[in-house]
Amino acid sequence: MDIVVCVKQVPLTAEAEVMVDDTGRDIKKERLVFDVNEADNYAVEEALLLTEKFGGTITLVTMGPESADKTIRSLLAKGTHEAVRLTDEHFAQSDAFATAKTLAGALKTIKFDLVLTGCYASDDGYSQVGATLAELLELPHATMVTGLQILDGKAKIERELEGGTHELLEIELPAVLTIQTGINEPRYASILGLRKAMKKPIKVMSLKDLGLTENEVGRAGSKTILERLSVPPKGEGAQILEGAPEEVSTKLAEIFRERGVV
Repeated sequence: MDIVVCVKQVPLTAEAEVMVDDTGRDIKKERLVFDVNEADNYAVEEALLLTEKFGGTITLVTMGPESADKTIRSLLAKGTHEAVRLTDEHFAQSDAFATAKTLAGALKTIKFDLVLTGCYASDDGYSQVGATLAELLELPHATMVTGLQILDGKAKIERELEGGTHELLEIELPAVLTIQTGINEPRYASILGLRKAMKKPIKVMSLKDLGLTENEVGRAGSKTILERLSVPPKGEGAQILEGAPEEVSTKLAEIFRERGVV
């Protein structure tokens, strides 16, 4: 089974101070640490489990600068086989549609039975690229996949719906699936794997290699344009009520009345 996993390098911002850059359309990244998108890590692990069971190859595909090679090599070290990085100045400011269009151009040059992506990217949270990619490739797809089995050329999947409910589906291959976090337990790369990964080539493709035009990618090919980013304003700090339970409950009731809650 030949599998393509679309992955993304994202900044780790949970414990970092995020500041908007001078363009107003991106954040300052100079002091941020980058790593593979969390959901994509689960997609890679699912691909590894499938190839361990059925054989085949795993090809990683990412859009990003040369600095993304570090993240790619950390995934190659886990046992994936090949990697493709899509890099071109014309890819800048791509929205979800233009990103999917670029990825689709690359996937049309790769043989695969299954395409996996993470269910969302932690830096934008759009959750649109996987489904859009499937439509552009004219393939069946399923999102938020929490369980996956391959049998007789079909994918038997369980996917998460709203309200905690789940759905069982059977999909013909080839197909595109977006993987939910928690579907498995991603492995760590071994030291030997890291050494081997440093020697593996990463194929670089630019716009001219994808059969696309400048108007189909980046800002020009995007359906939505990011106009401005802003950091949420800081609200007032929490008010701590002190005293005996009776005093605190009385103060709390007064606050509710003053603010029209009751």
